[in-house]
Order: sequence, then structure tokens, then C-alpha cells
Amino acid sequence: MKDTNRSDLRSTLKEIADEIAANAAEIEAKADAKVEGLDPGPFGIAVTTMDGETYCGGTADTRFPLQSIAKVFTLEIVLDAIGDRIFKRVGREPSGDPFNSIIDLERTKGIPRNPFVNAGALVTVDAMIDAQCARDAVIDLVKRELGRDVPLDEDVLASEENAGDLNRAMLSFMKHHENLRSEPDDVMSAYVRQCAISLDVAGLSQAGVFLARTRLDGDDERREQATRMRKLLALMMTCGHYDGSGDFALRVGLPAKSGVGGGILAVMPEVASIAVWSPNLDQHGNSILGVRALEMLVHRTGWSVFGPPASS
Repeated sequence: MKDTNRSDLRSTLKEIADEIAANAAEIEAKADAKVEGLDPGPFGIAVTTMDGETYCGGTADTRFPLQSIAKVFTLEIVLDAIGDRIFKRVGREPSGDPFNSIIDLERTKGIPRNPFVNAGALVTVDAMIDAQCARDAVIDLVKRELGRDVPLDEDVLASEENAGDLNRAMLSFMKHHENLRSEPDDVMSAYVRQCAISLDVAGLSQAGVFLARTRLDGDDERREQATRMRKLLALMMTCGHYDGSGDFALRVGLPAKSGVGGGILAVMPEVASIAVWSPNLDQHGNSILGVRALEMLVHRTGWSVFGPPASS
């Protein structure tokens, strides 16, 4: 990016953060909140461009657990390891049900609808283990992208024992239908540890910038990576926000993945990786202020996968 664009982006993020802070209560009051009666949440935003520069606004240094955002990194590892064979075990369609629903598994005889609902993520983790990848392969991937160690959220780690019954029920159901190859405890351990990765928005945008490398140039390895990124982004666009994916695509127009920790990772191919965070969620489990901020960002930058920005 040119220096003028850098200056514009820096000022744009500051403007968005200031406007969100000034209007947070009103924005959240208009949304269908998952939990009512909460104080307006803090908010942070960060953009990492393809040249590795990171720009921030708002509360950009507060860490939060990735939760379901980690599912994107797991799918990248599995696609790299076994390719499209994963899609014999997990579908590629939006679910129409909540992210933790077990109902759809009965309809499909143990085949989850997509890799981003909980059942699909568990199958993807199972495929990762079955492909002889390390239990902490997702953590290792994030470490490599950031060039440093990453902490794990203790509360999320504790959830394996305290609140994992529904996920274990899904694992048992899929095992009954012969769609589980590893021990359920091993799958649960790897799944919970990746969900517990704790980053701030600056770190998340930096960890996700590889997803923006979609240009089919260079040697075979680069072309194969770009092809994987296109598949990941397609699934993020159609399934990344659970039952709110269509509304998000209409409002924002970028591939993205949300998590119940309040984070969202979005991608403008060949331009930037964007991370937002605010803890209060809508009825689908997506950050209210985060979605609104991304809507503001694309309006001001013209970023969209559905067309180029307006001419200068």
C-alpha cells in the first residue's frame, strides 16, 4: 500500500473505533442480542495488509479466545494434509441450525453439514489426528504465522471437563455412524486446546493474513496454497456466521469466521486480513459491534469480493 493509503487506513480505523464507542449502546440495543441486559462491550479492530503492516483502532490489545475461529486453521491443515477427501466426511453447505445442534446429524447419518458447525469441526480435528498431524498442529500454525508463542485461555481449557457433554454426544453419534476414527477423548482434547488460543485483534489479523494469498501465480506449491485459500474463503463466506451467514454476506461482502469469544476474522483477498472483537453477541453467536464495524469498514474502503472499489 502507498503511504497515503496507509494514512487513510489508519484514520479510517480510528474513526470507526470512535463511532462504535460513541454509539455502542444504540447499536447493541437494535440488535437481537443473544444475552440481554449487558453493558455495551469494549471494541477493537486491526487490519494487516499483504506487506505485513498492521493498523489498529479501539481496544486492540485485549486478548480473547479464538473459539470457532480456530476451525479455519484446522481446515487449512487438513486440506493441506489430505485434500478434498475431507469432504467425504463433512459437507460444504450452510446448516440452517445452531452451531451446536445435533439434530442435523440424525438427518445425514453422522455426516456434519459443514466444517464450521461444532460437529463438522470435530470431524475435521479427527481427520487431522488421523493424518498423523500433531495434537497441537493448529497452535503450531498460529505460532509460525506470528513468530512467537501464544497463550491458551484457562477457562476454555476447563470447559473440556465442565461443559463438553454436547460435543461428546456428537462424537458418540458420529462414531456410531462410522465417521470417527480417533478416540473421542483425543479429539476433544485437541479441539478444546485450539479453541483456547488467546490473541488480541492485532495478533489475529496477523495470524490470518496467509488466507488473503489467493493469487494463482508462482510455482506449484504457491498455486496449490492459493487454491486451498479459495476453498477456505468460499466456506467462510457461506458458513462462517452460522444462521447469520447470508445476512453477513449481504452487509459486509467478505469471507469471515466468527467465534463466541467475540472475535471475527475477515479477509479481503490479496489486500488484507481484518480482525474485530467485542464480547456481546447476537442471537446467532456473532459479535454485534464487530459485524457493525466490518460493515462500516467495507463501506468506507470499498472492499468486497463481489466487485472492485469505486474508481478514484
